[in-house]
Amino acid sequence: MAQTRPPGPIETNGGEQPSLKQVMGPGLLLLFIIGDILGTGIYALTGQVAGEVGGAAWLPFAIAFFVALVTACSYLELVTKYPQAAGAALYVHKAFGTHILTFMVCFAVMCSGITSASAASRAFAANLSTGFGLDVGNGVILMIALAFMLLVLAVNLRGVGESVKINVVLTAIELSGLLLVIMISLYFISGGNADFSRVVAFDTPEDKSVFLAASAATSLAFFAMVGFEDSVNMAEETKNPSRIFPRVMLTGLGITGLIYVLVSICAVAVVPVGELAASETPLSLVVQTAAPGFPISDLLPFISMFAVANSALINMLMASRLLYGMGRQGVLPAFLSKVHPTRRTPYAAILFTTAIAGGLITFVSLDPESPVVALLGGTTSLLLLAVFALVNLSVLVLRKDQVIGEHFKAGRILPVVGTFTCVYLVLPWSSGRPAGQYEIAGVLLAIGLVLWGITWYARRQASTNA
Repeated sequence: MAQTRPPGPIETNGGEQPSLKQVMGPGLLLLFIIGDILGTGIYALTGQVAGEVGGAAWLPFAIAFFVALVTACSYLELVTKYPQAAGAALYVHKAFGTHILTFMVCFAVMCSGITSASAASRAFAANLSTGFGLDVGNGVILMIALAFMLLVLAVNLRGVGESVKINVVLTAIELSGLLLVIMISLYFISGGNADFSRVVAFDTPEDKSVFLAASAATSLAFFAMVGFEDSVNMAEETKNPSRIFPRVMLTGLGITGLIYVLVSICAVAVVPVGELAASETPLSLVVQTAAPGFPISDLLPFISMFAVANSALINMLMASRLLYGMGRQGVLPAFLSKVHPTRRTPYAAILFTTAIAGGLITFVSLDPESPVVALLGGTTSLLLLAVFALVNLSVLVLRKDQVIGEHFKAGRILPVVGTFTCVYLVLPWSSGRPAGQYEIAGVLLAIGLVLWGITWYARRQASTNA
C-alpha cells in the first residue's frame, strides 16, 4: 500500500505547520460520501426531471449515476496514487504542469463547492420559513441564509471530527426522509392504486427530441449525483486512504444511485407527471397523494432543511481543504495553508471560502425574482463536469507516473468514456442548460483568471526584487 503522511509538522511555503488530523475511518467516510451526494438535488429536482422526459424520470438518474461511477473510478486511481488534500487541482497539476490550468481547475472546484453551499444555504432559509409558516420577503431570507453560513463557519473551525459527527446526524435525517417516501409509496402501490404505465412512458417537450430531452434531464439529474468527488479532498484526514477509498466510494455511489432510481419510480407511479413537474415540493406531493393526512408531509420541509444543511457543511469542508492543499503545494498563496495550532483545522482557508460564499449569496439574491437555488445548483454541475473531463484525461496522462505501493486502476476504457460524456454534458446544444448558468460560470472563471494574473505578477515582482 502507498504510504500516508503521519501526523506531525510539515513544511510549507509559509513555514512549519502541523499536519491535518486523521480521524475518518471507513464508516465516517461512507456517511460523508452518502451525506454529500444526498441533499437538495433529489428533494427538489425529481419533478423537473420528470418534466423533461415524462414518466421515465428514473432513466436520467440512472445515466447520471453511470457518468458519476465512471468518473469516480478515475478519481479512485488518482487518490490512491496521490493521497493528498488538493484533489482535482493536484491531479491536473501533476498531469500537465501548467500553472494557469492548475489555478483555474482549483478555482473552478472551489467555486463549485461554494456555489453548491450557497444554493443550500438559500434553500435552508426558504425551507425554514416554509416549515414555520413565515411570510417573509427576500431580505429576511437573505439574512437567514447568511446567518446559517456563519453557523457552518463555526462548525468548520471547530474541527473535522465535530463536522463529520454532525454529518452523521444530518445524513441519518435526510436518508430517513427518502426511505419514508419510498415505503409510503410502496404501500400505496401495493394497494393497486399506482399507474405503472407512466414509468416507461416518454413525454418530452415539443421542441426537443427524446434523445435531447434525455440529455437535458441527465444534465439536470447530475447535480443530484455530485458530491463523491469532495471526499478526495479529505484524504489527509482519512486513515489509510489508499486501502479504504475504493470500496467506500463505490459503495456510497451504489447506495445513493439505488435510492434515487427508487424515489423517481415511486414518484411517477404515484403522482401524474404534470402535477409532479408543476410542484415545488414534489416529494411532499407524493406523500400527500399516497397517504393523505400523514404527518410526514408537514415534516418534509424540515427534513429538506437538514438535508441542504448537510450539503452546505460538506461543501464548505471540501472548499476549505482544497485551498489548504493548493496553498501547501505553492499553487495558491501560502497563507491559505495555515493550520490552527490546537484545533488542527485550516482556519485561513475556512475564513476565505466563507467570505466568498457570503458575497455570492448576497450578489445573486439582489434580484428577488432570480431562481437562486436553480441557478447556483446548475452552475455547480456545469463547473464540475468540466473539471471531471480534465480529471478523466489526467488519469491517462499520469499512467506513466509510477508510485511505490499498490493503488486502484481504472483501466484504459473508462477514463476515455468519462472524458467524452462529461464534455458532451457541458456543451449547451447537447445539455439544454439555461444561459444564466453559463453566464455565472463565465463570470466566476473570469474572476479566477484575474486572480491568477495578480498572483503571477506578485511572484514575478518578488523574484525581481530578490
